[in-house]
Amino acid sequence: MTIVVGTAGHIDHGKTTLLRALTGIDADRLPEERRRGMTIDVGYAHLTLDDGTVIDFVDVPGHDRLVGNMLVGAGEIDAALLVVAADDGPRAQTLEHLALLDALAISHGLVVATKVDAVPPERVAEVVSEVERELAGTSLAGAPVIAASGVTGVGLADVRAALIRLTEEIPLSDRPPTLAIDRVFSVKGRGAVVTGTLRGGPLSPRTDLRLVPGDRTVRIREIQVHGARVDAVEGGGRTALNLGGLDADTLRRGMVLTADADVVVTDRVLAAFAEPVADRARGRVHVHTAAVDGAIGRSGRDALTLRDGRAAGIVRLGEPVALRPGDRFVLRRGSSVGPVGGVVLDPRPPRGISRRRQTVERVSALAAGDTGARLDLHGMIDRRIAPDVLAAAEEAMLLAVGDASTVAAARAAAGRALRRLVSVRREDVDPAAAAVLAHAVASGGLTREGDTVRRPGVAASTEDPASTAAMDRLEAALATVAPPSLTDAARAAGCPPGGIRGLEIAGRIVVLEPDLAYAMTTYRDLAARALAMATERPLTPAAFRDATGTSRKYVMAILEDLDRRAILRRTPQGHVPGPKAPAAAAR
Repeated sequence: MTIVVGTAGHIDHGKTTLLRALTGIDADRLPEERRRGMTIDVGYAHLTLDDGTVIDFVDVPGHDRLVGNMLVGAGEIDAALLVVAADDGPRAQTLEHLALLDALAISHGLVVATKVDAVPPERVAEVVSEVERELAGTSLAGAPVIAASGVTGVGLADVRAALIRLTEEIPLSDRPPTLAIDRVFSVKGRGAVVTGTLRGGPLSPRTDLRLVPGDRTVRIREIQVHGARVDAVEGGGRTALNLGGLDADTLRRGMVLTADADVVVTDRVLAAFAEPVADRARGRVHVHTAAVDGAIGRSGRDALTLRDGRAAGIVRLGEPVALRPGDRFVLRRGSSVGPVGGVVLDPRPPRGISRRRQTVERVSALAAGDTGARLDLHGMIDRRIAPDVLAAAEEAMLLAVGDASTVAAARAAAGRALRRLVSVRREDVDPAAAAVLAHAVASGGLTREGDTVRRPGVAASTEDPASTAAMDRLEAALATVAPPSLTDAARAAGCPPGGIRGLEIAGRIVVLEPDLAYAMTTYRDLAARALAMATERPLTPAAFRDATGTSRKYVMAILEDLDRRAILRRTPQGHVPGPKAPAAAAR
């Protein structure tokens, strides 16, 4: 078992000296740090206990200008070791580091009053009492405060005993392996190497990892722990990975390597906050090893007060980061304003019409960890449909079907209902609509026979061969790039208004204007050609007219329909692909 303990405290209070005394390792790894006598970047040391448990220490800077670097280490720790010099007592960075640990909800830890060899016992007792008062009301309230010296060794046995007790209190993680990158470098002949704290596990070179952001698969060449090569690692400690197929300059601190499907890349999250926070509060968001600009939105639908009294809202990030539900973060607004701690409730909260479902009740259920709460919040996720949405879509479909209809028409009605109820990705509409229809059939709301559905008890209708033939003739007449008017074509085919509606409901024709329609197969071909041309260069009506050999009347109707559906977007230079362009072939 390995746990990660992060140091914290004011500059020159003896953090690095204490770690050297405990572990025999100098965590000041940079020449400039040794020269200046201060930790500039995050440093590391480790201690192996008698029972084989390993404690990895993360030594963070204590200087006020380096708090951002401090949070790189603090974002990935299991427990905190707060260091306070007995001669100085709690100082500015002591209190700021304590506030940041509290914002991260670090509840396991201990405090060491160092340099006790330099002051009388009365001063030590005074500092211990003052520290205990400062801890009260924070996540570290009640943590042991131990007097020790990294120079003489006084009290180090008590510190080690307290660390052993910490290892017994911290639960093991059962999540898939995830490593937030804090260092990147290149080894000649070996390629890119990254380091970080491994959460979850196990991890071996056979484990498939994703790089987030980046969304690419990463191959592990070699794993090292504390400078030694290992075949696998259980997780929880400092780990170095030699990666194949990646250059070091494509990697950076803040990226995440993970086998956890819940980790996604996002720049907008739904979060709950540890304390009241104002709308539009801005600052630097620190999460894992990433630090990006961020702003909190708490107005309109985002102004939420949960049932447990916490505030909730939307955090918008200046650039995408890797997050999962339950991740904790800190919004740091400067040393003069206290930090705001938060926890991610949903890394990809509802957008569009689904935002109407973002209610206090649903978000409170999500925050309480209720199973199915996220699906209920969104209404639909990855083609899974929330029960209330399924019921409403089914009701609307049954109303549209009437006594009987075609399967295609029923699915189309279900798809329209879903789009009115929730935000649905275009590629998910047809499968979700099919699921609504299947549920209606399974529950007895509809009976299906081949390509026809009908209400239970409604006799199967006998199709009129003459009407069917007329509909076929009309569809064939409209299967041309320059179709006749719908009125003339229907008259010539002998197709009544009911037949026209039947063709449209079944998706066999598309009506662009009151008297202009195309056979669906022809329209799809024309739409695909328009999108292909617009992808190469802005598409003008004249160019599309020449390409299809038709007239302006036809091309303008097609282009306007594609604009309405966001498959194309009109610009002064011509039509270009719109936000829904990849689905151009499907109506």
